[in-house]
Amino acid sequence: MHSTHKARRVVAAGAGAALAASALVLVPAAAQAAPGGDALVISEAYGGGGNSGAPVTHDFVELYNPTDADVDLAGLLLEYRSASGGSGGVVDLEGTVGAGEHFLVQLGAGANADAEALPTPDQEQAIAMSASSGRVFLYEEGFDSAAEGDLAGAEGLVDMIGYGGAASFETAPAPGLGNAVSASRSADGTDSDDNSADFAATAPTPTNSAGETAADEPTDPDEPTEPVEPGEPVPIAEANGSAGATVTTRGVVTADYREGGFNGFTIQDPAGDPDDGTSDAIFVWGDRARAEIGQSVSVTGEVSVYNGLTEITVDGLEVLDEDLGEIEPITDWNAIATPEGRQAHLSELVQIDGFTVSDNYDANRYGSFGLAYGDEALRQPTDVIDPHDGEAIAAAEADIDARSITLDDGRSTNFGNQQDAPLSYLTPETPVRVGSAVSFSEPFVLDYRYDAWNLQPTTPVDGSASDIVEFSDERAENASPQEVGGDVSLATFNVLNYFPTTGEEFEAAGLGDCTFYTDRAGAPTTNNRCEPNGPRGAADAENLERQQTKIVSAISELDASIVSLEEIENSAHFGKDRDFAVASLVDALNEKDGEGTWSYAASPDELPADEDVIRNAFIFRDAEVDLVGESHILTDSDAFGNAREPLFQAFTAEGAPEDEAFLVSTNHFKSKGSGTDDGTGQGNANPDRIAQAEALAAYAAELQGSTGIEPVFLAGDFNSYASEDPVREIEAAGYTNLNYALNGGEATYNYDGLDGSLDHVFANEAALELVTGVDVWQINAQEQIGFEYSRYNGNATLLYDESVFRASDHNPILVGIAADADEPTEPVADEWRKGEVYTSGDVVTHKGAEYVAQWWTTEKPGTTPWGSWMEQGEPVACEAGEVDSWTKSQVYTGGERVAHHGEVFEAQWWTRNQNPVAANNAWEAVGSC
Repeated sequence: MHSTHKARRVVAAGAGAALAASALVLVPAAAQAAPGGDALVISEAYGGGGNSGAPVTHDFVELYNPTDADVDLAGLLLEYRSASGGSGGVVDLEGTVGAGEHFLVQLGAGANADAEALPTPDQEQAIAMSASSGRVFLYEEGFDSAAEGDLAGAEGLVDMIGYGGAASFETAPAPGLGNAVSASRSADGTDSDDNSADFAATAPTPTNSAGETAADEPTDPDEPTEPVEPGEPVPIAEANGSAGATVTTRGVVTADYREGGFNGFTIQDPAGDPDDGTSDAIFVWGDRARAEIGQSVSVTGEVSVYNGLTEITVDGLEVLDEDLGEIEPITDWNAIATPEGRQAHLSELVQIDGFTVSDNYDANRYGSFGLAYGDEALRQPTDVIDPHDGEAIAAAEADIDARSITLDDGRSTNFGNQQDAPLSYLTPETPVRVGSAVSFSEPFVLDYRYDAWNLQPTTPVDGSASDIVEFSDERAENASPQEVGGDVSLATFNVLNYFPTTGEEFEAAGLGDCTFYTDRAGAPTTNNRCEPNGPRGAADAENLERQQTKIVSAISELDASIVSLEEIENSAHFGKDRDFAVASLVDALNEKDGEGTWSYAASPDELPADEDVIRNAFIFRDAEVDLVGESHILTDSDAFGNAREPLFQAFTAEGAPEDEAFLVSTNHFKSKGSGTDDGTGQGNANPDRIAQAEALAAYAAELQGSTGIEPVFLAGDFNSYASEDPVREIEAAGYTNLNYALNGGEATYNYDGLDGSLDHVFANEAALELVTGVDVWQINAQEQIGFEYSRYNGNATLLYDESVFRASDHNPILVGIAADADEPTEPVADEWRKGEVYTSGDVVTHKGAEYVAQWWTTEKPGTTPWGSWMEQGEPVACEAGEVDSWTKSQVYTGGERVAHHGEVFEAQWWTRNQNPVAANNAWEAVGSC
């Protein structure tokens, strides 16, 4: 619970100077909540000004001074930011707000001529706010308004409101708003630092410093507004180009959103021209927008464009006796792959397969998923492309844009606020992982909403919606890691702030104070902020048990001989032995796997003078490996002033002589979230990570010299994608990135809907000779965050379970090692290697599939069906004998046969990437399997 009140600063000539006889003037200071009404607050925010149905012409923000002294606005800024994006504009505030008075800032205007003007504003600037979701900040110079999450009490922030689907807020967002609805604080200005509690969705009541207000004249309920008389019908395509005009148009109802918050339906003209560049469908909005799917209707109303969506605000509606015809959905992605194509088919029905889930982060908040057209999720450009190759990066980003679209749920529900409403699509049985293939069994509507292009179901989703869309099961093949061979194995695993010291314990010990994230019952789950420099993980013992259960299950099933750990508590910060946390994890593992199974590498005697609250560590299986000497930690490097110093430990296979030892380091470089942006597209603090890579390589060489051990593995979370500068520094020092050289570069992380690897295991030349195989166990990064312990009981749909899935946010990497140097083992046969040159006829395996090269290439197999590699089909038993299954990238010529979906097809002429079951193609069905 927040308890610190906002402080007040008095303007005076000097210390001890007498106050002027005029009214006392206060300067608002940034601190925490003001439940006593003793600080300037945002009292109302409204973004629907001048839109269809809006009562007033302009967006506005109203401030209120609940104190008994005037407040000076000098030095304060008012900023609007979109719900999760950039700034819409900043107002440099001027003047004062009188005691007990309001201050009205007029913002952008709309086109609704029937709306009332605001009262005379105290300040104005043309900034357009979203009517439904957004963020408004009142702050001092220097505050970072780009920060996300709970910002209550943030340094420099005077007050803020996040409403609807806002990415930042105080405690929790205020409700979503609308054209006729504002967010309004109680009249006394009470500020509890909880937007969801402090603001109510009400009719706008803008008030200026003179106390003047504006409001609609209420309509006499005994004198209902007459509907507009219908005119001569125009085609929907013509209506789409008639913004500001009142029209009558006709179409077939294709989607019904009377429930779920959209408040309308869509109609489409079956007689429209799909190739004329103008949509033959339109959204119909308003309380009178009531019709059934399949009905042919005539609609009369004003056409407008609302946040990019063309719509008719319905004034008259008639269900027609005649049937206007059937609607044929669009089935070709190319028709809507470009912005122009999408605009030309806005609100039309589409039914297209061939999508892969690339982003599921918002699924437990907004019921939406990012989709990529194609067989793979989208990739971080700098994971595979030199960040300094601007042309290649731009081409990759353009490809990402061209392949992306959002799957939404036909609702405006924010499940973060409406936690008792069951989630859309996402259930324990349908986890909808990144990488899941998507199959639609019914048409969806191509929609533009929330600043994004969406596929909307024709009615709001209820539950899994498996009757209209299916997602492939990607968990089954990841139930266990792949075999990597070797005598022993090494893994790296970021364990997501594993802190046995909970926030509850931290407070009880008198070490500081915490704020907590809570579940839908109000019970704490994880720590929000514990100050000073407190724990970051579970809020209490119950949640720690949930977190630990998943981590222990994952590490046990990973079955590695050695595990390098990142993001584990440095217990010395809480007055405990530095190894308390890692010892606690080992105890939990031994309880599961048997006493004496696991041990840890103890901290060295010499430690850095100033360490982070998280650290790196090693655990290992006693029966499989032995420690050689004590661990070593880098202690004197300026490069690691903002990151965790590398920890090294030497190991041998159990019982092997020490001259067969190998060195392993566990690493956790500076994150991308803060620090200086060097403008290279590699996130903040890239120069720091480059320096850390250089220092790590130098320290590894120093330890090689002092220990005489030649093979070195560098493992951990490097916070750098595989083609970024820090990774290139390590590779330049003579190390090979094993996941990319031997495993095709499987993703260990997903950020903003893009797959990539921040985690790596590097091997120098001597260590590379020992490697027998590599696997990324995809149990975490592809999983929706709702399955994490931190989201336990966050919604009526309970997703948490005790399985290995979403034990963390990073996937572990597993490496097989032939620890006996006298018997080296070849790497996995014929596995594709990044950077290696292949020529025509070369055969490789990649992600379990076999490929044949058509010409000289360094390309990764499976990247495109038109590239240098041809995937080889698996043999299928058919009635006429064994036939290879069809693959997209294989080149077929006339007479060749394939098996596909239980049938045998014969090519009539040359063909590639042409699905045998598609219409008008080179294939002829000739039998069955």
